[in-house]
Amino acid sequence: MKTDVSIPNSIFEAAKQLAQKLDMSLSELYTAALTAYLATYQNEDVTEKLNELYETEPSSLEPELASLQVTSIDNESW
Repeated sequence: MKTDVSIPNSIFEAAKQLAQKLDMSLSELYTAALTAYLATYQNEDVTEKLNELYETEPSSLEPELASLQVTSIDNESW
């Protein structure tokens, strides 16, 4: 998709220099930057939902599951 956006000249110039340094097009740089930015906010949504859930639900492990986890790492060599 092609679209027009307005950004400050200083940001445009910095982006152009970074794209050249990374050997990528401006479109690729903008896509990568927006992808990372969106992922950050999508993760915040997940954290927010988990925080809401654990306000009403316990976050502790069932004793059997905790025991299995401890047993499984006892065999690990650090």
